[in-house]
Amino acid sequence: MTKNFEGRHVVVTGATGALGAAVARHLLAEGAICHLPISRAKAPDGFEFAGHDRVHVATSVDLTDAKAVDAFYDAIPGLWASLHSAGGFDMASIDKVDPTQFDQMMDINAKTAFLCCRAAARAMIAGQAGGRIVNVSARAGIEPRKGGGMSAYAVSKAAVAALTLALAEELKGADILVNAVAPSTLDTKANRDAMPKADFAKWVSLEAAAVTIAQLASPANQVTSGTVAEIYGRA
Repeated sequence: MTKNFEGRHVVVTGATGALGAAVARHLLAEGAICHLPISRAKAPDGFEFAGHDRVHVATSVDLTDAKAVDAFYDAIPGLWASLHSAGGFDMASIDKVDPTQFDQMMDINAKTAFLCCRAAARAMIAGQAGGRIVNVSARAGIEPRKGGGMSAYAVSKAAVAALTLALAEELKGADILVNAVAPSTLDTKANRDAMPKADFAKWVSLEAAAVTIAQLASPANQVTSGTVAEIYGRA
């Protein structure tokens, strides 16, 4: 394991979820100081990062609220990277989907990414030391034909991909590299429970996804920006 993130301050959203936890775990092993915003009033019971000397947990942070997001980022010294794993999934055919489901997907996937990118960019521009931003889109977000039966989700993740490309161009002069990953199906307990007959060997492991995100966020990445990396495994 390298120590590319030694002493660097990194935000990881969604750390109470499977992917965010895997990303935080990997970064801590590489020496990062991790800042983890969670929406709850306290960390969940058994939260694996509680008490870690290089983890700062911020509670009651609503990532859909601009003021809350700005306040969270304003408290972080010398921000190097911001990695946005927070989000959610929903599916329904277009004739059955409720408009509130669309709103929810846009809020928890697109709006959270937008507000965190906005706050992170402000901090990095002010710090004048560059930085890295990595979003999480999805295969359905960059291959819309894969989004049949889950159009609200696909649209929200397509917005994340578009945001990534736009910001990569906008922020390149400040040495802020902006990328995203687009997983197919992640190998999580929730997905295994939902699809027990699937071939899990074709899915993307959480560790592999975390490694890809860390590579894009690493100071060793000097030139890659505006990439939405397809991490499909064997799917």
